[in-house]
Amino acid sequence: MEQVSGAFTIDLRRLGALRELDRRGSLARTAEALHLTPSAVSQQLAALSRELGVPLVERQGRGVRLTGQARVVLQHADLISAQLERARADLTAWGEGQRGALTVGAFSSAISGLLPAVLTDLAATRPDLSVAVVEAEPPDLFTRLDAGEIDLAVAVDFAAAPPFTDRRYARTDLLTDLLDIALPAGHRLASLDRIPLRELAADPWIVGDGRSCCGAVTRSVCAAGGFTPEIRHAVNDWQSLAALVAAGAGVALVPRLVQPLHRPGLVLRTPEGQAPTRHVFAAVRAGSEGDPVLGAVLERLVAAAQLAAG
Repeated sequence: MEQVSGAFTIDLRRLGALRELDRRGSLARTAEALHLTPSAVSQQLAALSRELGVPLVERQGRGVRLTGQARVVLQHADLISAQLERARADLTAWGEGQRGALTVGAFSSAISGLLPAVLTDLAATRPDLSVAVVEAEPPDLFTRLDAGEIDLAVAVDFAAAPPFTDRRYARTDLLTDLLDIALPAGHRLASLDRIPLRELAADPWIVGDGRSCCGAVTRSVCAAGGFTPEIRHAVNDWQSLAALVAAGAGVALVPRLVQPLHRPGLVLRTPEGQAPTRHVFAAVRAGSEGDPVLGAVLERLVAAAQLAAG
């Protein structure tokens, strides 16, 4: 492709499509995330390629892959996005952050274990600050953050989450959430205070589906314990999981963030040895950290996490 000389313009929506292709790895998944057709995504990428005067994608088997030039463009795209967020934050900073609106995206345990305290505090101290909450997990959580559909993401570190070093986001670590073993009250090990996780290798397990953070964390904890669990039931709702455990349908790992689970017939025990954990963090788009509305919510989210961690 012939290199374009002189000034050129970049359509930020097309740049967003390139960033999403980098994240998703295929045109089909990119189109699904952006609520477009694969053909529309291809057209956006082709138009961006013409604007820049360089090839951005090339065929690889039945799919496509990014070119070296596309990798260079993505590095600048991250900087452009961060600078735009700084501009947004600077404009908002003209006020004192007492009035505004934002949307928080979070996984279910954070919604129940952290956000009520945040919303209660804000209602008392900043009644003109409106916060909406949506339930979402990576990777969709961060696609929505990139698109501006949400302003603050609360997530668990696992394979579908962005790496710690991802410069598209400003990250705030919130808490290390301990996991306990949930057993039926009549289980052979229920009388013990601490239970070796491997002693449960032959038990049926109740686990969230593999795409959820809780399902992924349980699988990795069991793998670290030296076994692959027999997953009898796939349940993402904690109250439903507790009901199944109490009914003797299996055992499970339950994070402290969702406790107490008041359910007759269910007991919680501490795993022996190093406690299994999951790491909870908040993220905003890089460059938006100076937004006073975001800062007010983040400050209260950190306080709620400290209280939950004990």
